[in-house]
Amino acid sequence: MNRFIAPLGVFALLVVVLYLGVKSAPNRSTLTSVLIGKPAPEFVLPNLMNPSETVRTQDLKGKPWIFNVWGTWCVACRVEHQALMDIAQTSEVPIVGLNWKDDLDLAHEWLARLGNPYEVIAVDKEGRAAIDWGVYGAPETFLIDAQGTVQYRLAGAMTKEVWEREFLPRIQGKPVGSP
Repeated sequence: MNRFIAPLGVFALLVVVLYLGVKSAPNRSTLTSVLIGKPAPEFVLPNLMNPSETVRTQDLKGKPWIFNVWGTWCVACRVEHQALMDIAQTSEVPIVGLNWKDDLDLAHEWLARLGNPYEVIAVDKEGRAAIDWGVYGAPETFLIDAQGTVQYRLAGAMTKEVWEREFLPRIQGKPVGSP
């Protein structure tokens, strides 16, 4: 009987530690980025809709823009797509897409079937640009200000509520959480 007490105690302690770790773990969508407050990483990538042209970070400066990392293989990207369509129709802030590690034919089919919320879409076939942005999963969405500085990062699917709570106030220069 006594030989079971020590292992049982260790097991109980392990359960408590794991429970506290999971309970206090941050929400994936609230993880910050080391890029916040820093210049957006530079890239020059092919344009999905016109492969003879390039998409360059440098060309996007001068106005705020949204940078959305997506792929047709990403289930959450499908979930957020209608929210991006709605944002594109109601917002003056352009959405720039980064098609990440995707099949280009599937990406074209996706946009033809679901609509295209993007002003322009860069192709990151090998994933090198995504690494520079600190992307570890799709979808991820960044807000970049007119000076080219990263203001916010969302890891996970964009929703109308997240757009209104986190992105719009920053775009309008209001404190986040204010009416």
